[in-house]
Amino acid sequence: MNEYRSLLERMKTAQAELLAAAAKAATLPSDGALRKIADLEIAIGALEHLIDEGALPKR
Repeated sequence: MNEYRSLLERMKTAQAELLAAAAKAATLPSDGALRKIADLEIAIGALEHLIDEGALPKR
């Protein structure tokens, strides 16, 4: 289970870094950056749900 929590933290960190970079920029983020942020949000939510439900395979 630790590897899943580690993955979750890495995804949250990556998303936070993208958001911080977008906030510092004087312009709107690129479509690619927005897509990465949104994709990470979906993946984070899905992984959190699977962890909470105990639905991940045991290693």
